[in-house]
Amino acid sequence: MRFIFVIFVLVITVLSCSKPKTRNGDHSTSALPPLAPGTESRHVSITTGNVTPAELITFARSLKGVPYKYGSVNPEQGFDCSGFVTCVFNHFGIRVPRPSVDFTFVNQPVSIEKARPGDLILFTGSDSSTRVVGHIGIVVSNHGGDLKFIHATSRKNYGVMETALTHYYQIRYMKTIRVFKQNDK
Repeated sequence: MRFIFVIFVLVITVLSCSKPKTRNGDHSTSALPPLAPGTESRHVSITTGNVTPAELITFARSLKGVPYKYGSVNPEQGFDCSGFVTCVFNHFGIRVPRPSVDFTFVNQPVSIEKARPGDLILFTGSDSSTRVVGHIGIVVSNHGGDLKFIHATSRKNYGVMETALTHYYQIRYMKTIRVFKQNDK
C-alpha cells in the first residue's frame, strides 16, 4: 500500500510540473528566469537580439482581452502588468525583470516625446503620490504626442488592452525605457 502511495505522489508531482497548456500554439506560458534588478549605479540591459519592435507589438496585441490576474505570467489564467510584459518578451526568448519596480534601472531612459514602439513605459502604482514604479506597459505608437501603450490593467476594463496616455496616466508617469537599439536610429 505504501508503494502505491509513493507512485501516486510521484505521478502527481510529474504531472503538476509538466509544461502547461497554452491558449493556442502561439502563446508560450513558461517564463524564463528573470533578470536581476539593477541599481542607480548599475543598470541592467534587456538584450533583444534580432527581434523587431513590430514583431513584439504584433504578439502583444494578440493577447488583448486576456483578463487581469495578479502575479501571473500565464495567458490561460491572466496577467498582471509585469506578467504581461514578461510573457511578451519571453515569447521571443528575451529575459526581463519580473516585478514592475525592477524595471526602474533597466536600459536607457528616453524622454516621452522620443518614445517609440517597443519602448517600455513606467508609471507609479495607483497612488501617484508614491513615486515608485508600480505599473508598466509597452509603447505601441507615438504620433505627435498621441502616445498609446498596451498593458494589463486592473482598472474597470480589467485585462490586456491598448490605452492612450490620458491625464490619469500622465500624473503617474515615471519614465520611458529604450529597449530596442533600432529605435535609436
